[in-house]
Amino acid sequence: MAMIYAGQEQPDVKTIVERSVAANDKDFAAEPQFNYEEKDHVGKTSKTFQVTMIDDSPYQRLLADGRPLSPAQEALQLRKEEKTAAERRAETPEQRNRRIASYAKERKSDHLMMTQLSKGFDFKITGTLKVGKRHVWVLAATPKPGYRPPNMDCQVLLGMRGQMWIDQETYEWVKVTAQVIRPVSIEGFLAEVEPGTRFEIEKTPVTAGIWQISHFSMQSRAKVLHLIKRNSTEEDWYYNFQPTTR
Repeated sequence: MAMIYAGQEQPDVKTIVERSVAANDKDFAAEPQFNYEEKDHVGKTSKTFQVTMIDDSPYQRLLADGRPLSPAQEALQLRKEEKTAAERRAETPEQRNRRIASYAKERKSDHLMMTQLSKGFDFKITGTLKVGKRHVWVLAATPKPGYRPPNMDCQVLLGMRGQMWIDQETYEWVKVTAQVIRPVSIEGFLAEVEPGTRFEIEKTPVTAGIWQISHFSMQSRAKVLHLIKRNSTEEDWYYNFQPTTR
């Protein structure tokens, strides 16, 4: 696809969003084709994992728990991974199908929220930027009147606004941010997500034509039963993507 330069006619915002959704769907489908490292920072704790696809579902091997593992701890984690691989090879067809179905269900839930970002908002191009070597469109996202979330998790989109940075050459999502601007009741109206809740996603190319999420962060502000406040923070990094071997 050709880069859009100043003076050239650019696609309308509807086309940009549709092409970006198609690119994101392609990346999602390719995710199981990669092993990678993942660093999770939740609250005051930090853990790093090697994520490896073993017989069509991922396995997380601990690499660091606040600090690098000792040689003995590394050996223990490798033995655990080898044991899991052996157990999966010995599964009955029914056991294997259940395991893979559980993984697919989790992926579907995660992807639904991503796809609803494009369906639950109206978009407007607010400008262009250069991020590194990439030229991007900057889109503002505001709640779409009449949008009906498909499940309780997506209810939060009703009270959010955000921005999308979309690469002009590939239509990939370079970055997506969203923040709650008004309280939204979820979980059967027993909990309320409050302003101050925000999340950010960044993606990066990992091979020709495929991008994956490289960074995710979330700050959550919620009130349970409209009385008890619960605040949490999470930040995850994904890197060293390598094609799986079969």
